[in-house]
Amino acid sequence: MSNTALLWTPSKERVAAAPLTAFMAEASRQTGREFSRYAELHAWSIEDREGFWNLVWDFCGIVGDKGGRVLADGDKMPGAQFFPDARISFAENLLKKTGAADAIVFKGEDKVTRRLSWDELHALVSKLQQLFLSLGVKSGDRVAAMMPNMPETVAAMLAASSIGAVWSSCSPDFGEQGVLDRFGQIEPVVFIAPDGYYYNGKEIDVAAKIAAVAQKLPTVRKVLVVDYLGKAREVAAGIAGAQALDDTAAPFAPAKVTFERLPFSHPLYILFSSGTTGIPKCIVHSAGGTLIQHVKEQRLHAGLEEGDRFFYFTTCGWMMWNWLVSGLASGATLLLFDGSPFHPNGNVLFDFADAEKMTYFGTSAKFIDSVRKADLRPIDTHDLSTVRTLSSTGSPLSPEGFAFVYDGIKKDIHLASISGGTDIVSCFVLGVPTEPVWIGEIQAAGLGMAVDVWDDDGKPIRGEKGELVCTKAFPSMPVGFWNDPDGKKYHGAYFERFDNIWCHGDFAEWTEHGGIVIHGRSDATLNPGGVRIGTAEIYNQVEQMPEIAEAICIGQDWQDDVRVVLFVRLAAGVSLNEDLEKRIRTKIRTGASPRHVPAKIIAVADIPRTKSGKITELAVRDIVHGRPVKNKEALANPEALDLFRDIPALQS
Repeated sequence: MSNTALLWTPSKERVAAAPLTAFMAEASRQTGREFSRYAELHAWSIEDREGFWNLVWDFCGIVGDKGGRVLADGDKMPGAQFFPDARISFAENLLKKTGAADAIVFKGEDKVTRRLSWDELHALVSKLQQLFLSLGVKSGDRVAAMMPNMPETVAAMLAASSIGAVWSSCSPDFGEQGVLDRFGQIEPVVFIAPDGYYYNGKEIDVAAKIAAVAQKLPTVRKVLVVDYLGKAREVAAGIAGAQALDDTAAPFAPAKVTFERLPFSHPLYILFSSGTTGIPKCIVHSAGGTLIQHVKEQRLHAGLEEGDRFFYFTTCGWMMWNWLVSGLASGATLLLFDGSPFHPNGNVLFDFADAEKMTYFGTSAKFIDSVRKADLRPIDTHDLSTVRTLSSTGSPLSPEGFAFVYDGIKKDIHLASISGGTDIVSCFVLGVPTEPVWIGEIQAAGLGMAVDVWDDDGKPIRGEKGELVCTKAFPSMPVGFWNDPDGKKYHGAYFERFDNIWCHGDFAEWTEHGGIVIHGRSDATLNPGGVRIGTAEIYNQVEQMPEIAEAICIGQDWQDDVRVVLFVRLAAGVSLNEDLEKRIRTKIRTGASPRHVPAKIIAVADIPRTKSGKITELAVRDIVHGRPVKNKEALANPEALDLFRDIPALQS
């Protein structure tokens, strides 16, 4: 297979109809410059950030008071302020549309199907807004949800943001400690959870977990249990301070939703880092930065238009959920799915696409690869004529995955491989609907994003791997980290490597076509199946076990994905047998989440550490992958690295 194969070129009709083409024409009209290619538009978008972001605001129809300035202190990173005089409401922008058309279509595996019109969504948000206000929720308070990807989750987020409260969510498959590691830091006043959820056709009970978590969140005034399995009252009855959401909201009649317009930089979301070196960092994202970045990406890069049927397979613990719900701002219908994408078989998401006339199909590289390996061919079994775009993220999509999309899913489709992260709740590099798709390549850097690839000396490089950086400030940079008053943690996370430059922690490489290839993470974050998880969350579980003296965990590149490998140094007299392996996996599954469970567990006699006593995951990962280890002189016991070289169990 050629590594430079051209897979798809958009038709003239498709290019003419793309919102990006209309935006390009408007940019030409306003600037007097001729933009005939995407690369020219991108160059202008980073040369004249004030002009570009001002045009995005107008073109995408953002509702609010723009103010006089677009950018202040634009040369500072962090420190730049976009639209410093603006006042907006995130919820107001997502609820511009009314009427009887679908706002949300929800499928919970093969168990539940529901529809909410725009008017019904407004009514639900109104009731929840009144409920939150009755509980004393005010601007700046945190509302935390351990929820499935269902309509009530979207409505509760909108209700919280309508009054300026800060939303934070995770999925209900997280273990008790995983939830507390996140929500315990941010002191929520309301905690929302389901009465259970479906996975692989089974009902999963979470009542005990809700009770345990709620007991350890002393700031919570009310636990609201959402009815999914029909057991909300029963579950709420067993939890102190809990009530079924439907019962709590019943006294409130739907009314016109009121919107509190707040500064552009007012906090909207708290998302969480993967917890590589400790408990997860709480990343605070602004309402204005999130909104303008998302509408830019969705209108211009995804080609989203009013009435589109917009889908992304995601949980509420992944930033793609936050990205997905912003589709309401473009007047699109959200298609929500919760559960296993392979129950009862690998066709369920394609069934959903066919039945609901999906126009944008978002998923992970792992899902595409799994469909390919299962010998499924949706191109032969499903009507996907309405699907314009198939988007892939979470981990790099292999060249085989690129080819399979066009061979096995649909021939005339815009395959948009995208990459960014929780850190920016958006993308650095993504699809361009007016440009060709080359095998294995992400098409381009996002508009307004001064993305580059640098070597270790901070020099731009082409045609070789280096660090993905962003050299100019952009609106969706975090406001900061929670409980980081001097900004030290925030600065250390992104700006320590290169001064005043965002260093993202991805290995990347420019291609001859102006596209980019992501080769994986350059830090210690794990990414199995496209879900970012942290090693510290695994250590927190296994190191509670008396049999384990110490552990180190890495992600091993394996079959176009990443698998989690856990190395354990055992206590004296302990051997790693089948029973101990099973108990380790159970401990991790129940205490962290099923996604944290290692594919391989291997006993080692020693674990390399720095002179300051820290275990060194990157060095172990390099040895396992046959790469040279830099900075061996920083290790207290460099000889331990040899224990991880050419391990037979990691070859299968």
